[in-house]
Amino acid sequence: MGILKPITDNKQPATASAGRNLAVLLEYDGTDFCGYQYQPQVRTIQGELENALKRLFGRPFRVNASGRTDAGVHALGQVAGFILEHDIQVERLPLALNSVLPRDIVVKRAAEAKLSFHPRYSAVGKIYRYCIINRAQPSALLRNYTAFIPYKLDIDAMKRACSHLVGERNFASMMSSGSPVKSTVRNLRRLEVKCRSDGLLIFTAEANGFLYQMVRNIVGTLVDVGRGRLLPEEIPHILEAGDRKAAGPAAPPQGLYLQQVIYPEKIIRWCKDNA
Repeated sequence: MGILKPITDNKQPATASAGRNLAVLLEYDGTDFCGYQYQPQVRTIQGELENALKRLFGRPFRVNASGRTDAGVHALGQVAGFILEHDIQVERLPLALNSVLPRDIVVKRAAEAKLSFHPRYSAVGKIYRYCIINRAQPSALLRNYTAFIPYKLDIDAMKRACSHLVGERNFASMMSSGSPVKSTVRNLRRLEVKCRSDGLLIFTAEANGFLYQMVRNIVGTLVDVGRGRLLPEEIPHILEAGDRKAAGPAAPPQGLYLQQVIYPEKIIRWCKDNA
């Protein structure tokens, strides 16, 4: 697709100086990125998105997101927001951005949100997905999108362990260091594991918020349960310990997907899919 020229001509004048609060729904393949957050001299989602906006509108941008995904982590529904002092129709924004973004980032939808909207602070929940190939042979095609576990796993035991994690609990034992927070209490509303006939395990976790690497640490702990290294009944004691060392290892990043960010009704209304 050809690159659009920067939209800076007088035929499309800017709106009020305060600008509009716009949001975009992102899908990206995190394989070749050093995470979401901008870092100099390396590829990041934020860096590519801000660069694309600058190419289109001829000025620097600062883009906020619902959260920072790590290197190798993917997204089906990341939400990013920015202030735009231009009257481009919101329905045109996905097409315009996709024309200048690299192919491993896609803007699926766009929205004009209330001025009070913030991608992170307005969120009331998130849903993550984690995928594991559990069979004797790995997958050449899915190696960047799943974790590979060749050992037999006790799925029923893992499901019993999930029941001990659901609810409002202190998840300090499931938080990796490197991201200070005021509280480590989160409400894990849903935690499910489904097994497909082709050996693909799909974990789904929904909470009002997640701690740093919480999903990967939960999945790694559940894999230890599946391998018989931990009993499902040990999960409450692991949580009570409040110590990261008490839980299992972090699952690899490539199996993790930010699936959806949940917001209150009417605070944001997405345009239709760009078909």
